[in-house]
Amino acid sequence: MAREYDIFMESEKRWFCHVDDDNYVNVPALVGFLQQYNHSDDWYLGRPSISHPMEVLDRANPGQKLAFWFATGGAGFCISRGLADKMVPHAGGGRIMTTGDIIRLPDDCTVGYIINHLLKVPLTKIKEFHSHLEGLHRIPQHQLSDQLTLSYFNSNVIDVKGYSHENDPTRFKTVHCHLYPYLSQCVDMPRW
Repeated sequence: MAREYDIFMESEKRWFCHVDDDNYVNVPALVGFLQQYNHSDDWYLGRPSISHPMEVLDRANPGQKLAFWFATGGAGFCISRGLADKMVPHAGGGRIMTTGDIIRLPDDCTVGYIINHLLKVPLTKIKEFHSHLEGLHRIPQHQLSDQLTLSYFNSNVIDVKGYSHENDPTRFKTVHCHLYPYLSQCVDMPRW
């Protein structure tokens, strides 16, 4: 993620969005969603994987704890350009790794630590980001086009009719064909 962040900072893009490599991103929905927010303001948009702030030992103050919210990369998150610029002292030039060593947690937690704890910017929780840690089968098929990201894990997948589970265990091909039924690779999808 350190390299992703540095490449973003070299660009003139308005939003830095990270999703783990086992996610499906509904790009048109995500673009439309981000247009609701001013990229110059401080925005940390995503979904936490736990129902409470992360707590870690404060290595600078033995016996004390730090608490902060973080958005899981397993659901994805987006950071505005304005906020990304403020992260540079803690994240730029590979410093995400150095900062992560302080709290001894993965990269998505480190980003939350930088944003929520060090910079005091809140996490805006977005319910349309989905990780494999929630009951994905509860997302109604008729709301697929509104979802920003989807994940999966073993049998925890979105319940959507189309290709068989053997041919599409993640359900991502089926989701994609529901969103884009006119694509040539989708004409053979069974319609129910």
